[in-house]
Amino acid sequence: MAHCAKCYFPEKLCRNSTGKGLPDCPTENNRKEIDQSLEKYETDQYSDFSRAAAMQEGAGYSRDEDGDAYASKTRLEETIEFCKRRGYKKLGLAFCIGLQKEASVLNGLLEANGFEVVSVVCKVGRTDKEQFGIDKQFHIEPDTHEVICNPIAQSDICNAEKTDFNIVLGLCVGHDSMFLKNSNAFCTVFAVKDRVLAHNPLGAIYNLDSYYKRLKKIRD
Repeated sequence: MAHCAKCYFPEKLCRNSTGKGLPDCPTENNRKEIDQSLEKYETDQYSDFSRAAAMQEGAGYSRDEDGDAYASKTRLEETIEFCKRRGYKKLGLAFCIGLQKEASVLNGLLEANGFEVVSVVCKVGRTDKEQFGIDKQFHIEPDTHEVICNPIAQSDICNAEKTDFNIVLGLCVGHDSMFLKNSNAFCTVFAVKDRVLAHNPLGAIYNLDSYYKRLKKIRD
Protein backbone atom coordinates (compact mmCIF):
# COMPACT_ATOMS: atom_id res chain seq x y z
CA MET A 1 0.00 0.00 0.00
CA ALA A 2 1.45 3.35 -1.06
CA HIS A 3 1.93 6.08 1.55
CA CYS A 4 3.59 8.84 -0.48
CA ALA A 5 2.02 11.58 1.66
CA LYS A 6 4.06 10.28 4.61
CA CYS A 7 7.40 10.30 2.77
CA TYR A 8 9.91 12.44 4.69
CA PHE A 9 13.01 12.15 2.50
CA PRO A 10 14.11 15.51 1.05
CA GLU A 11 15.61 13.77 -2.00
CA LYS A 12 12.90 11.39 -3.13
CA LEU A 13 13.32 8.23 -5.15
CA CYS A 14 10.41 9.20 -7.40
CA ARG A 15 12.43 12.19 -8.65
CA ASN A 16 16.00 10.93 -8.56
CA SER A 17 17.54 7.44 -8.83
CA THR A 18 19.88 8.35 -5.97
CA GLY A 19 16.98 9.42 -3.76
CA LYS A 20 15.25 7.44 -1.05
CA GLY A 21 11.74 6.19 -0.42
CA LEU A 22 9.70 4.51 2.28
CA PRO A 23 9.70 0.68 2.40
CA ASP A 24 6.39 0.66 0.52
CA CYS A 25 7.50 3.28 -2.04
CA PRO A 26 5.36 2.67 -5.15
CA THR A 27 8.20 3.73 -7.45
CA GLU A 28 9.87 0.45 -6.43
CA ASN A 29 6.93 -1.71 -5.39
CA ASN A 30 4.28 -0.93 -7.99
CA ARG A 31 6.18 -1.52 -11.22
CA LYS A 32 3.26 -3.46 -12.72
CA GLU A 33 0.89 -0.50 -12.38
CA ILE A 34 3.54 1.96 -13.52
CA ASP A 35 4.31 -0.08 -16.63
CA GLN A 36 0.59 -0.35 -17.36
CA SER A 37 0.25 3.41 -17.04
CA LEU A 38 3.05 3.98 -19.54
CA GLU A 39 1.20 1.79 -22.03
CA LYS A 40 -1.99 3.79 -21.50
CA TYR A 41 -0.18 7.05 -22.22
CA GLU A 42 0.48 5.74 -25.72
CA THR A 43 -3.19 5.11 -26.48
CA ASP A 44 -5.23 7.54 -28.57
CA GLN A 45 -7.16 8.65 -25.48
CA TYR A 46 -4.10 9.91 -23.62
CA SER A 47 -1.09 10.26 -25.93
CA ASP A 48 -1.45 13.81 -27.22
CA PHE A 49 -3.22 15.02 -24.09
CA SER A 50 -0.50 13.79 -21.74
CA ARG A 51 2.22 15.43 -23.79
CA ALA A 52 0.35 18.73 -23.89
CA ALA A 53 -0.13 18.59 -20.11
CA ALA A 54 3.59 17.99 -19.54
CA MET A 55 4.47 20.84 -21.91
CA GLN A 56 2.04 23.11 -20.07
CA GLU A 57 3.70 22.35 -16.75
CA GLY A 58 7.05 23.49 -18.16
CA ALA A 59 5.48 26.55 -19.79
CA GLY A 60 4.24 27.71 -16.39
CA TYR A 61 7.77 28.73 -15.42
CA SER A 62 10.22 31.42 -16.50
CA ARG A 63 13.90 31.93 -15.62
CA ASP A 64 15.51 34.83 -13.85
CA GLU A 65 18.86 36.43 -14.71
CA ASP A 66 20.66 33.64 -12.80
CA GLY A 67 18.88 30.94 -14.75
CA ASP A 68 16.71 29.83 -11.82
CA ALA A 69 13.16 28.80 -12.60
CA TYR A 70 10.20 30.61 -11.05
CA ALA A 71 6.45 30.23 -11.45
CA SER A 72 5.19 32.92 -13.81
CA LYS A 73 1.63 32.08 -14.86
CA THR A 74 -1.65 32.04 -12.97
CA ARG A 75 -4.11 29.16 -13.14
CA LEU A 76 -6.26 31.32 -15.39
CA GLU A 77 -3.41 31.92 -17.83
CA GLU A 78 -2.42 28.28 -17.84
CA THR A 79 -5.99 27.11 -18.46
CA ILE A 80 -6.39 29.41 -21.46
CA GLU A 81 -2.95 28.52 -22.78
CA PHE A 82 -3.56 24.79 -22.41
CA CYS A 83 -6.88 24.99 -24.27
CA LYS A 84 -5.17 26.85 -27.12
CA ARG A 85 -2.30 24.37 -27.10
CA ARG A 86 -4.84 21.58 -27.53
CA GLY A 87 -6.71 23.42 -30.27
CA TYR A 88 -10.01 23.43 -28.39
CA LYS A 89 -12.85 25.54 -29.80
CA LYS A 90 -15.84 24.83 -27.54
CA LEU A 91 -15.47 24.83 -23.75
CA GLY A 92 -17.93 23.79 -21.07
CA LEU A 93 -18.17 25.88 -17.92
CA ALA A 94 -19.98 24.14 -15.04
CA PHE A 95 -20.37 26.54 -12.14
CA CYS A 96 -22.05 27.03 -8.79
CA ILE A 97 -24.85 29.58 -8.69
CA GLY A 98 -23.08 31.16 -5.70
CA LEU A 99 -20.23 32.07 -8.05
CA GLN A 100 -22.38 33.61 -10.77
CA LYS A 101 -20.29 36.78 -10.85
CA GLU A 102 -17.01 34.89 -11.08
CA ALA A 103 -18.44 32.63 -13.78
CA SER A 104 -19.56 35.66 -15.78
CA VAL A 105 -16.06 37.17 -15.65
CA LEU A 106 -14.41 33.86 -16.55
CA ASN A 107 -16.88 33.32 -19.38
CA GLY A 108 -16.05 36.74 -20.80
CA LEU A 109 -12.31 36.10 -20.62
CA LEU A 110 -12.65 32.77 -22.38
CA GLU A 111 -14.77 34.29 -25.14
CA ALA A 112 -12.29 37.15 -25.50
CA ASN A 113 -9.65 34.51 -26.18
CA GLY A 114 -11.67 33.06 -29.03
CA PHE A 115 -13.48 30.18 -27.34
CA GLU A 116 -17.15 29.31 -27.65
CA VAL A 117 -18.42 28.69 -24.11
CA VAL A 118 -21.29 26.47 -22.99
CA SER A 119 -22.00 27.59 -19.41
CA VAL A 120 -24.36 25.60 -17.19
CA VAL A 121 -25.35 26.57 -13.65
CA CYS A 122 -25.66 23.97 -10.88
CA LYS A 123 -29.38 24.56 -10.28
CA VAL A 124 -30.31 23.81 -13.90
CA GLY A 125 -33.71 22.09 -14.12
CA ARG A 126 -35.13 23.61 -10.92
CA THR A 127 -35.65 20.19 -9.29
CA ASP A 128 -36.97 20.17 -5.73
CA LYS A 129 -34.73 18.48 -3.15
CA GLU A 130 -37.72 16.63 -1.73
CA GLN A 131 -38.11 14.86 -5.09
CA PHE A 132 -34.84 13.10 -4.18
CA GLY A 133 -36.14 12.19 -0.73
CA ILE A 134 -34.13 14.88 1.02
CA ASP A 135 -36.12 15.93 4.06
CA LYS A 136 -36.51 19.62 4.87
CA GLN A 137 -34.34 19.21 7.97
CA PHE A 138 -31.40 18.90 5.58
CA HIS A 139 -32.32 22.04 3.64
CA ILE A 140 -30.22 25.15 4.11
CA GLU A 141 -33.47 26.95 4.93
CA PRO A 142 -35.75 24.21 6.35
CA ASP A 143 -38.99 26.12 5.83
CA THR A 144 -38.43 26.93 2.17
CA HIS A 145 -38.60 25.24 -1.21
CA GLU A 146 -35.04 24.38 -2.22
CA VAL A 147 -33.67 23.33 -5.56
CA ILE A 148 -31.11 20.53 -5.68
CA CYS A 149 -27.82 20.88 -7.57
CA ASN A 150 -27.80 18.80 -10.74
CA PRO A 151 -24.22 18.08 -11.84
CA ILE A 152 -25.28 15.16 -14.01
CA ALA A 153 -27.53 17.48 -16.02
CA GLN A 154 -24.68 19.98 -16.21
CA SER A 155 -22.38 17.36 -17.70
CA ASP A 156 -25.10 15.87 -19.93
CA ILE A 157 -25.75 19.31 -21.42
CA CYS A 158 -22.03 19.75 -22.08
CA ASN A 159 -21.96 16.25 -23.57
CA ALA A 160 -24.92 17.08 -25.81
CA GLU A 161 -23.13 20.23 -26.97
CA LYS A 162 -20.01 18.13 -27.65
CA THR A 163 -17.69 20.41 -25.71
CA ASP A 164 -14.00 19.82 -26.30
CA PHE A 165 -13.02 20.44 -22.69
CA ASN A 166 -14.88 21.31 -19.49
CA ILE A 167 -13.98 23.73 -16.70
CA VAL A 168 -15.43 23.23 -13.21
CA LEU A 169 -15.93 26.34 -11.09
CA GLY A 170 -16.93 26.03 -7.44
CA LEU A 171 -19.13 22.94 -7.45
CA CYS A 172 -19.81 21.40 -4.04
CA VAL A 173 -17.97 18.37 -2.70
CA GLY A 174 -19.68 15.36 -4.28
CA HIS A 175 -21.40 17.40 -6.96
CA ASP A 176 -18.04 18.01 -8.60
CA SER A 177 -17.36 14.27 -8.38
CA MET A 178 -20.51 13.42 -10.33
CA PHE A 179 -19.80 16.03 -12.98
CA LEU A 180 -16.26 14.75 -13.51
CA LYS A 181 -17.37 11.12 -13.70
CA ASN A 182 -20.23 11.79 -16.12
CA SER A 183 -18.39 14.14 -18.47
CA ASN A 184 -17.42 12.77 -21.88
CA ALA A 185 -14.68 15.36 -22.29
CA PHE A 186 -11.58 15.84 -20.19
CA CYS A 187 -12.06 18.39 -17.39
CA THR A 188 -10.06 20.75 -15.25
CA VAL A 189 -11.00 22.39 -11.96
CA PHE A 190 -10.54 26.14 -11.97
CA ALA A 191 -11.70 26.64 -8.37
CA VAL A 192 -13.22 24.50 -5.64
CA LYS A 193 -15.97 25.25 -3.16
CA ASP A 194 -14.97 26.42 0.31
CA ARG A 195 -17.69 28.62 1.74
CA VAL A 196 -15.64 29.66 4.79
CA LEU A 197 -12.21 30.32 3.25
CA ALA A 198 -13.18 32.24 0.11
CA HIS A 199 -12.75 29.05 -1.94
CA ASN A 200 -9.19 28.50 -0.76
CA PRO A 201 -9.34 25.18 1.14
CA LEU A 202 -5.56 25.17 1.68
CA GLY A 203 -6.12 28.03 4.10
CA ALA A 204 -7.17 25.44 6.68
CA ILE A 205 -3.95 23.49 6.10
CA TYR A 206 -1.74 26.58 6.30
CA ASN A 207 -3.39 27.61 9.60
CA LEU A 208 -3.68 24.15 11.14
CA ASP A 209 -1.45 25.09 14.06
CA SER A 210 -3.34 28.29 14.80
CA TYR A 211 -6.85 29.23 13.71
CA TYR A 212 -7.87 25.73 12.66
CA LYS A 213 -6.09 23.59 15.24
CA ARG A 214 -9.52 22.24 16.25
CA LEU A 215 -9.42 20.19 13.05
CA LYS A 216 -6.68 18.03 14.58
CA LYS A 217 -9.07 16.64 17.16
CA ILE A 218 -10.38 13.12 16.58
CA ARG A 219 -14.10 13.15 15.87
CA ASP A 220 -16.77 10.47 15.58
